[in-house]
Amino acid sequence: MSALVTPQQVRSAERILSIGTWTITFGAVLYSMLTVTPLMADHTPEGWGWTAPILPLVVDAAVVIVVRMDGLLARLGSDGGGWPVVLRWMTGVATVLLNVGESALKRDLVGVAVHAVAPLLLIVTAETSLAYRRSIARAVAAREAHERAERDEHRLRAEQAQERARADQKEAAETAARLAREADERQREREREQREHERLMQRENLAAQERRDAAERAERARKEADEHAGKELRERLVSERERAERQREQHRLADLQARRDALLSGPAVAEKVPEDMAREIVKAAIVTPGTTQRRVADLTGWSTGWVAARFQELEGTRALLAA
Repeated sequence: MSALVTPQQVRSAERILSIGTWTITFGAVLYSMLTVTPLMADHTPEGWGWTAPILPLVVDAAVVIVVRMDGLLARLGSDGGGWPVVLRWMTGVATVLLNVGESALKRDLVGVAVHAVAPLLLIVTAETSLAYRRSIARAVAAREAHERAERDEHRLRAEQAQERARADQKEAAETAARLAREADERQREREREQREHERLMQRENLAAQERRDAAERAERARKEADEHAGKELRERLVSERERAERQREQHRLADLQARRDALLSGPAVAEKVPEDMAREIVKAAIVTPGTTQRRVADLTGWSTGWVAARFQELEGTRALLAA
C-alpha cells in the first residue's frame, strides 16, 4: 500500500465497496424474488400458491448471509474454509437457474440472457468484493507490519541513547557518591547530637506522661467508685420496689382468697341468687379444692345441671382464675 494512502482513505474505500456490494445484492435479491415467484406459483399445487415466495426468499437469504460473513471474515484476515465457497456457488447457481427457469422452459434465449444478468452480477460482485476485501486486509496488514518495524527501530535507537545516558549517569553518580559520603559523615554527627536531644526530650515526655496517667487513673477510680455507689443505689431501689410489689401481690391474693371464702362459707339458700353472683360462686369453687358442685348448687339456689355446665365451661381457665 502506498505511503500516501491514509487509514481514512482505506475506510472510505471499504465503505464505498460495502455500500456498492449491498446495493447490488439487495437489487438482485428483489429482482430475483419478482422473477422467481411467478415461476414457483406456476409449479405449485393448487391451494399452495401462497408458498411461492418462500424458496426465492430462502435462497436470497443464503446469498445475504454469504456476502455478510465473507465480508466480515475478509476484514479479519481470515476465511471460513471450503464450505462457505460451496454455499456461495450453490446459492449463486440456484439463483441463476431459478431466474432463467421460466425463459428456458419457453425456449426464450433472450429472456434467459436478460434474467441471467442480475444473478450473475450478484455472483461476480460477491467474488470481487471478497477479493477486494482480502487485498485491502493484506495491504493494511503489510502497512501495520511496516509501522511496527519503524516503531521497533525507533525504540532501539531510544534504548541506545538510554544506554549512553546511563553511562553518563553512572559516572556522575560515582562523583555524587563520594561527595555524599563526606556529607553523610557530617550528617551522622548532627544525627548523633539530634538523638541525644531526642532522648532527653523523651525522658521528659515520659515523666509528664506518667504524671498524666496517674491523674487519669485517679479520675477513673473516682468515676468507678461513683458508678459503683450509683449501681448499689439502683439495685437497692429495684429490690425495695420488687419487695413492695410482692407484698401488694400477697395482699391481693389474700383479699381474693378471703372473698372466695366468703362466697363459699354462706348458708344454703332457698331461692336462686342473681346469675352474675352465681357465676362468681362457681369461679370461687373451681379454684378451691374440696368444694363440690352440690355445695355450689346449695349456695346459689341454681340446679346442679346448671352448676355442672358452668364447671365445664370454666374448667379450662382454672389456672387463670386461680391467679
